[in-house]
Amino acid sequence: MQDEPTPQGGDLRQAVSRKGSFLGTLRAVAWSFFGVRKKSGYDQDVSQLNPVHVIIAGVLGAVLFVLVLVLLVQWIVASGVATGG
Repeated sequence: MQDEPTPQGGDLRQAVSRKGSFLGTLRAVAWSFFGVRKKSGYDQDVSQLNPVHVIIAGVLGAVLFVLVLVLLVQWIVASGVATGG
């Protein structure tokens, strides 16, 4: 019987076991929301960050972004600037 190639699950387990800090992950996700990142910083993030932390930070960042937009719109509408009066 021929050995079957192992699935890439081992790579995922290895990535999830990385010990990157959650604060570092938040910083990397914030830079990605801003859209500016050096290639060297990206390479460092890919090698150190835990994918689970990246997903959690991304969801938190998106929720925070939407919350800020909603509050900004409510503030503008309440100030009367949007209605012209």
